[in-house]
Amino acid sequence: MRHVKTLLAATAMLGLAFAETAAAADLIISSGLGKPHLWVGAHMDPFADAIEKGSGGKIKFTRFYAGELSAVGRELDSLNGGVIGVAAPLLAPYHEGRFPLSDVSQLPTYGTTSPMVTRAYQKLLDSDVKLKDGKTFYQYEIGQKGIRVWALGATAPYSISTVKKVLKEPQDFNGTPLRAGSALHTIMLGKLGATPVTIPGPQAFEAASRGTIEGLVIAISDWPSYSLQQVLRHSIVDVSIGHWESYLAISDAAWAQLTDEQKQLFDKTAREIALKNAEQWEARVGTVREDSIKKYGGSFVSINTLSAAMKSHVETAAANTWTAWIEKTEAAGHPAKAAARLYAELIQAEGGKLPTGVAEYLAK
Repeated sequence: MRHVKTLLAATAMLGLAFAETAAAADLIISSGLGKPHLWVGAHMDPFADAIEKGSGGKIKFTRFYAGELSAVGRELDSLNGGVIGVAAPLLAPYHEGRFPLSDVSQLPTYGTTSPMVTRAYQKLLDSDVKLKDGKTFYQYEIGQKGIRVWALGATAPYSISTVKKVLKEPQDFNGTPLRAGSALHTIMLGKLGATPVTIPGPQAFEAASRGTIEGLVIAISDWPSYSLQQVLRHSIVDVSIGHWESYLAISDAAWAQLTDEQKQLFDKTAREIALKNAEQWEARVGTVREDSIKKYGGSFVSINTLSAAMKSHVETAAANTWTAWIEKTEAAGHPAKAAARLYAELIQAEGGKLPTGVAEYLAK
């Protein structure tokens, strides 16, 4: 009898040890971006810190930065291959053709801020509105990819910034080589009459320094990530060429390691950190502008102070970008108009405005 009790006690202890092991998770979290980027130092690290603390140490992260383990555009394959457990961030626009609707936040809007776009985009992911074949935005974009995702803190509004050339009139865009960070930016620059040059952010400084490009479409608060404040001198502001949004992503395999309580912590923390990150994106716009003016003689000109012809030219290009992106994406078989219509409703509910004519086009 004593042996039976001993066996039962040992079995119970083994079961407790197994339960504790099952409740613990060691995850690899990776970023293709360097620590200076706000999606790393102000998102990935605070997120990992909060999860480790909130889980009482039951979830631990091994962290990799600047493409040490998974490069930009390789995050989805790395997640599905088990190389990493969490991508922070997964940069959807660099996964050509695999996230066809995720560029929607880059459509030009007016009066939008990082927190506004972050809230709208997370609501887009949470929405139960069916876009096509009974699928929501989340089901269409993320379903069957072996991952779960949350919105990041959206970048600040993208602006047009140049090295030497001052863009004052519509003809100043003609043939000017400007960096486009995504397919949607390529459309916008084409509508403006510029020559889009598609290169990743880390290559922008060298390209601008050598004169390969004359400028960029980029968020001003993102300049320090690539040392661009040293080369960019002239910026047109108050015209948002959209905001870059992407995802915090965890593989289904890594998700399965977590308890229900840990999953709730993960979800809650992802949403909270995204909004804090968005506030930092927005706040850094002012500090970067001030630094650029004081140290490098940078100038920031509102579109509202330029000629009527220039303002009209940019506004027309913005509206036409919505149409071109929707029609191109629809031609590839994706529900771009339904996605754009839903995003437009969400961003307007946050206080954002659409370019003239876009609401009428979406209502057709």
